Amino acid sequence: MFAQLKQFISGAQILFVAFGALVLVPLLTGLNPAMALLGAGVGTLMFQFLTRREVPIFLGSSFAFIGPIIFSMQTWGQGATQFGLFFAGFMYFVVAGLIRWRGMGFIHKLLPPVVIGPVIMVIGLSVAVAASGMAMGQGGGKQLVPYATSLLLAAISLATTIVVSVFAGGMLRLVPILSGVVVGYIAACFMGVVNFEQIINAPWFAMPHFVSPEVNWAAALFMLPVAIAPCIEHIGGVMALGKVTGTDYTQSPGLHRTLSGDGAGVCFAGLIGGPPITTYAEVTGALMITRNFNPVIMTYAAVLAVILAFFGKFNAVLTSIPLPVMGGIMVLLFGTIASIGLKTLIDAKVNLMAPRNLVIVSVVLTCGIGGLMVQVGNFSLIGVGLVSILAMVLNLVLPAEVPEDPQAEI
Repeated sequence: MFAQLKQFISGAQILFVAFGALVLVPLLTGLNPAMALLGAGVGTLMFQFLTRREVPIFLGSSFAFIGPIIFSMQTWGQGATQFGLFFAGFMYFVVAGLIRWRGMGFIHKLLPPVVIGPVIMVIGLSVAVAASGMAMGQGGGKQLVPYATSLLLAAISLATTIVVSVFAGGMLRLVPILSGVVVGYIAACFMGVVNFEQIINAPWFAMPHFVSPEVNWAAALFMLPVAIAPCIEHIGGVMALGKVTGTDYTQSPGLHRTLSGDGAGVCFAGLIGGPPITTYAEVTGALMITRNFNPVIMTYAAVLAVILAFFGKFNAVLTSIPLPVMGGIMVLLFGTIASIGLKTLIDAKVNLMAPRNLVIVSVVLTCGIGGLMVQVGNFSLIGVGLVSILAMVLNLVLPAEVPEDPQAEI
């Protein structure tokens, strides 16, 4: 009994570490935070079933889809967006099948760092304008929160997140987003920006509001290539976890199983109206500190996430977080995503003096950040989806750099 209680507490700790990032995505994109909790909980349980509960992973909301979700919600609406997110889950099965068939070498050839790096940078930088707008209290072209108040709240949230990220130690260092939200929310309460009426009127327990997905192939084809970057992120996350635990999960249960488990969770989350889910570096960090590698703790974390999805008051608190508080955190968050893309290029020592590499990176960044759209009839590609395809095509078409022969001039 004591051992089970200890595992339950460890599971609650994992959910606490993942919580800030988990609920941030739906709050930024207009999706239901309750559905994000439900999608993460059930998605993690589906992952555990498909991987025979061998891997200590908790799957939470993916940042890679923030920009595409915002665009899709504005263009096609929530029902079509949900169908697109459901369809994006199939990319995981495609990559899993390719790995099972040809091995990781084929994936590295199709998606080398010169492709993945700039695409990840676009994921972060393409929504930089939205982050600044929210930090200034603006949304939908309107000033929703007074400008001076907004900047102060955004600064408080951002400063807290930075301080915790850089100076905190132990478990606290793993929750910078959550810390920024909590401190910013408290400050907003004192400044009279929080609307407590919706919290008071919310029931203690409530069924999460479900929106039916609508079949929309334009939204589906828009979202499908967006999943390429999270697939690669998943592979990296599983490998990093293996180094922490001392177990090679690429062999057992195998990357094809872990990708399939993640993909199944993405499909489920999309159907119910939650954001796609992915592995979390914060969770791996928590495992490094606690040294508790039992996958059962992820089961407890998943069950707790499902239970929280049905607490009406709790979800009302989440939706009452003021816009500038989220904006302050977004300023750091989206820049961090872009930095990860830059790190991908640096770690792989990609030579940007080589014309081929320079062309791929330059075209991807300009088209992605500039918002270039390719439209044929009712079908359109823009942002991450477009540049993912563009980067892969350029990588396959442009000739590889041939090293110069030092004897050629002799």
